[in-house]
Amino acid sequence: MELAILTSGGDAPGMNAVIRSFVRQGLLGQHRVWGILRGLEGLVRGTRQELKTESVADIIMTGGTLLHTCRFGDFHSPATQQMAIQQMRDWGLEGLAVIGGNGSLRAAHVISAAGFPVVGIPASIDNDIYGTDDCIGFDTAVNNITASIDKIRDTASSHERIFVVEVMGNRSGALAIGAGLAAGAEAIVIPERPVNPEVIAERLQTTHARGKKHSFIVVAEGADRAERLANELNGMTGFEVKWVVLGHTQRGGPPSAKDRLLGSIFGSAAVSSLEQGAHGVMIGVQNGKTCWVPLASVAESEKPAQFEWLDLAEQLAL
Repeated sequence: MELAILTSGGDAPGMNAVIRSFVRQGLLGQHRVWGILRGLEGLVRGTRQELKTESVADIIMTGGTLLHTCRFGDFHSPATQQMAIQQMRDWGLEGLAVIGGNGSLRAAHVISAAGFPVVGIPASIDNDIYGTDDCIGFDTAVNNITASIDKIRDTASSHERIFVVEVMGNRSGALAIGAGLAAGAEAIVIPERPVNPEVIAERLQTTHARGKKHSFIVVAEGADRAERLANELNGMTGFEVKWVVLGHTQRGGPPSAKDRLLGSIFGSAAVSSLEQGAHGVMIGVQNGKTCWVPLASVAESEKPAQFEWLDLAEQLAL
């Protein structure tokens, strides 16, 4: 078979583990494997390279993506979609793996609905993709954020300060919840459950009265801005409240062991799916088991927030 793989949208640590696994599993099956450069844009513009075993050597431990990526808004156009599908047919491709987040998997569904064999692989540090418990990149990002908060804690405790830490998550609070719980935050603010700053201020005053001299609030960027919230809390409590935006450090660096394992499993499963004619699906994991989720369901559904983790974090902060 003539197989191809691409990475689309935001990069996520562990994408290279998927690429490595897909390429090597494909070559073991006597298939020819191509890498599409710069995601959906490369599919339309016809930029690709053949991938061999040596092409993916020493990438499992690296962040980012060997194939590069971009956000390609033009793909929303039906004419552009047809150009991409025709390009794959002109190349003689028989199967495509799309690694990416919600937008990329919706694009994969469009390609699949047009009759082309596609398998999706969930990669998003937001962990907000329906049908899978875990996405490539989430574990690494949570570890990155937690490590950053641990470092900030040193200065927070030394100066007896409160810090508001802003993390990624425009529509999803998964990162804020996971890192906030792991780091022992006093409050977590997410888009799915807005919190009145007065409630946070009251909680800070309560813990301060008990003798706690430093605290952390983790806020997802889609819920509030760290600077604005810090200024509000400063005015309400009279405490010294600092703020920090972690930015793109969250998604960089070597992927965690979990993301490398997940990437290796997903990449291999994608090849097997295409070989068996089981396409139009996303490879996922549910309750520790690899699963296949229809791309139509992924494209049309939203993953609910883990409110039980959020509730636990609030209980433990008291």
